[in-house]
Amino acid sequence: MDPGSPTPPEPFLPPESRRERNDRHARRRSRVALGALITLAVLAAIGYGVFRLVDGDGTRAGESSASASTSAPTNAPSEPLAGVSTTTGATDSSATIGQATAGATTTTATPTTTTLANLPPQRLEITANPEFVKLAITLQDGTIVTGKTPFSRDVPGGDIRVDFTKGGYNSTSRDLTLEQDAAFKIWLDPEGQLYQSLVRFKCGPNPKQVAFTPDGTEMWVSLLGGYGLEIYEPTTGKKLGGVKLGEHGAVEVIFTRDGTTVYASQMETASVYEIDRATLAVKRHFNTGGSWTKVLLLSPDEKTLWASNWVSNDVSEIDLVTGELVRRMPTVVTPRGLYVTPDARWLYVAGFENGDIQKIDLTTGKGRVLFKTGGAMRHMVGDDAAGLLYVDDMSTAEVYVVDLATDKVRKLADTDRRPNSMDLSPDGKVLYVSNRGKDNPKTYYIPGPEWGTILAIDTATGKILDAIVGGNQCTGLDVSPDGTLLAFSDFLDNKIRVYSIPAYDTLAAGGGGRAEERFEDMVKD
Repeated sequence: MDPGSPTPPEPFLPPESRRERNDRHARRRSRVALGALITLAVLAAIGYGVFRLVDGDGTRAGESSASASTSAPTNAPSEPLAGVSTTTGATDSSATIGQATAGATTTTATPTTTTLANLPPQRLEITANPEFVKLAITLQDGTIVTGKTPFSRDVPGGDIRVDFTKGGYNSTSRDLTLEQDAAFKIWLDPEGQLYQSLVRFKCGPNPKQVAFTPDGTEMWVSLLGGYGLEIYEPTTGKKLGGVKLGEHGAVEVIFTRDGTTVYASQMETASVYEIDRATLAVKRHFNTGGSWTKVLLLSPDEKTLWASNWVSNDVSEIDLVTGELVRRMPTVVTPRGLYVTPDARWLYVAGFENGDIQKIDLTTGKGRVLFKTGGAMRHMVGDDAAGLLYVDDMSTAEVYVVDLATDKVRKLADTDRRPNSMDLSPDGKVLYVSNRGKDNPKTYYIPGPEWGTILAIDTATGKILDAIVGGNQCTGLDVSPDGTLLAFSDFLDNKIRVYSIPAYDTLAAGGGGRAEERFEDMVKD
C-alpha cells in the first residue's frame, strides 16, 4: 500500500468480540461500585467512633457502662433457684460464695472461650458435716450457682464442680457429671488438717479391723459384735457383700498376696476360716487348739499360718497344704501381735499382760524376751526393707522400734491414750497409729470422755506429722496398697472413715497439721 494513501476504515467486529467487551465493562462497573461501598463503610465506622469518644455516653473502649443491660443465657433455668443466685462468666468461684440474695440477677459476660451448653436440669441434693456449709456450683457453661447445705434443687446438668467453704474448716470440692438425679454428703476437716475426708459410713456392730484387699478395690471389715465380715467399696462406702461365720463375729482378717484367699479369726470358737474371695464361700475351717484366737499371720511362702491365742498363751502353727495343726508354741502371757522375718526363721510376739516383746526360734519353738515395759504390748508391723519392727504399748501409750539385725529396742514416740492398730505407708516413712482414747471409768464397752484419734508419725524422727480426731474408740486401721487411702473404724459408733493421704513432702512441710490442736479437739464437751 502507498504510504500516502488514506487508512482504510476499521472493519466491523464479530459478535463474540462485542460480548467480551460488554463483560469487561460490566466487571469494571462492579469493581467501582464495590470500592465505593467499602469507602462508605470505613467512613461510617470512623464517624461512629468519633461520636462515641466525643459525644457519646462517655464510656471508653474496654470499660463497662453503668447503664449496660443484663440478660440471662438461653440455657439458664426459667426462674431463679430458690435460695441461690447465678452468675455467668465469673472466673473466681469464691467471689460468689455466700452472696445469694432474693431477686439476684444473672449477668452474661462476652464469651472469650468456647463453652459447652448445659444439659437438662437434674435434682441435686447435698448434705454436709458440719450441717451448714456454703457452696458454689460451677456449671459446664461457666455459670456459677451459689447456696448452702442442706442443698436440694434442680440444677442444669453436665460436668460440674462444687466448692465448699466454712470458717474454721479446710475448703474442699467435688467434681461430678450430673446426668441424673444425684445426692451425696461431704465432710469438712478442721482448718490445718492435712488429711482430707473422703467418706464415712455405718457398718455392722463393733468393727474390729479394716483391711484393704491387695488390689485396693475392696475393704473388708471384721465385726466383733456381729456374725462375721462385711465388704465395702472403699471410696463410696457401698456395701458389696459379706460372709457369715456361724453365730459369732470375727477378730482379724488377712489376705494372700494375690488376693484370692482370705483368712479370718474367731475368738469364741478358737478357729480360723479360709474364704474364697471371688465366691465368698468358706473353703476350710481350722481349729487352732488354743483358746480365744486373735491375730493371724502368713509365712512368706504362704504355706503356713500362725494364730495367737489370747487365753491359752500360745501360738498355733497350721500347715495350709495339709490343713493340719502342726504345733502350739508357748509364749509370754496374753500373746497378741505377730511378725515373722522374711527368712521365716524368727517369730516375734507382742505380750499384752506384761508389755513383752518376745522372739521365738521357729526351728525349735523356743523363745526369749527381748524387751519388757510392764505395760501392754499390742500390735506389730514390720518394715522388711529397713529391717525394723514397730510395736505399740497400749498401757504406756508409746511406740517402740526393734532393730531386727541387733534386736535392740528403742522408743520412737509417745501416742495418745490406748493405742491400738498400726500400719506403715508403702515407703515406710509414715507410721499410722489408732488410739482409742481415755476409757470410761465404768467399762470400756461404753464411750469414754475422749474421742479417739489417728496419729501420723514420721518414722525417721518420731515427730507427729498430723492428727485426726475420730469418733468413739478408733480401733481398726489400714493403709491402701498404693498408699493413697487411710481407713479406720470407730469401734463403738459402728462407723468406718476413709481419708485421702497427702504426699510425704506435704506432710513434712505441714507444720504438724493438727497435732497440737488435737489435745483440745479430743476432749468431749
